[in-house]
Amino acid sequence: MHIKWLSKLVIYAIIIAGALTFLFPFVYMIMTSFIKGAYSLPRPKEIFSVTPNLYNFKLVLGKNHFIDYFKNSIIVTAVAMSGSLFLGCLTAYGFARFRFPGKELLFRMFLLTTMIPGAINIIPQFLIIKNLGLVNTYAGLWLLYIGGGVVGSTFFLRGFFESIPKELEESVLIDGGGNWRIFFNIYLPQSLPAIGTLAIFSFQGTWEEYFTALVILKTEALRTLPIALQAFNDKYATNYSQVFAASLIALLPVILVYLVFQKRFVQGGFNEGAVKG
Repeated sequence: MHIKWLSKLVIYAIIIAGALTFLFPFVYMIMTSFIKGAYSLPRPKEIFSVTPNLYNFKLVLGKNHFIDYFKNSIIVTAVAMSGSLFLGCLTAYGFARFRFPGKELLFRMFLLTTMIPGAINIIPQFLIIKNLGLVNTYAGLWLLYIGGGVVGSTFFLRGFFESIPKELEESVLIDGGGNWRIFFNIYLPQSLPAIGTLAIFSFQGTWEEYFTALVILKTEALRTLPIALQAFNDKYATNYSQVFAASLIALLPVILVYLVFQKRFVQGGFNEGAVKG
């Protein structure tokens, strides 16, 4: 009895220690954002003696066109996420339910593109966008974001679509419906947990993306939030208070999206009971 109680105590201690280890950097960032003019990383004693305030947050919102970049990121991310999810769903539906020559070979070629590092892709991608006349436009950036997101979405969703019983299609076919009605009335509703999970990952990946946006967007008025965050790193010194305050503001939409879609996280047996035995 004592050994069992002791083993549970050790497990809980390890879990709590691990949670505190991962939580401390985030708490450190929050507390540092309350310090005025922290040009070096503060010591723990300074951190826990500071009084919470909004000084740096107000300063950040009025500096370096931060609000404009924030709006730009919302526009870019919303369109890229919606486009990649919708096209990913369509592509996954095609691979899951239709037979055509070379289907598996084409799917493997899709997966092969995910193994190529982004740094290698950026040069040919830029040349293609340049030849299309889409450099320094959101259209060019959306083309790259959506094109890259479709592959991952297709790979993720194909398995979910294949697990949906085909018997569900019979009711639609009896009513005279076609493939589009089957897609919208059966496959999308049944796959909402997977789509919700993908929405979180897609939003976070696009919202935090820096390198491609820096290469494609040349005009400051079009640039996105990750580029704005780099502007808070001064040439000779870094004001960590402002950098952390700006980072926390930039983190808010990601947290909001997570809270909205967390109930849609992938769960086992999401389509169990869809067909009566």
